Amino acid sequence: MTDQIDDGVLAHIRAHADPKIGEITPDTELSSLGIHSLELTEIIFDIEETYGIEIEMNTVEAWSHLQTIGDLTAAVRTLIEQKNT
Repeated sequence: MTDQIDDGVLAHIRAHADPKIGEITPDTELSSLGIHSLELTEIIFDIEETYGIEIEMNTVEAWSHLQTIGDLTAAVRTLIEQKNT
């Protein structure tokens, strides 16, 4: 089951992913999407702007800490919860 955050993160990812990838789910590995580091940075900036959060990591750290779309969604959800408390 997905929610607005899942859907929003997936939409940002789909906008940058190789269209030949097919179905993209929370279990999809970021490295399998054909997204290079600059595109990942753009995705992170877009997500930060959409949700009014700041993801504190550079691109190298992003690739090493965020392996799947679910990982990215969980990080976004945590930052939103921290912002709202």
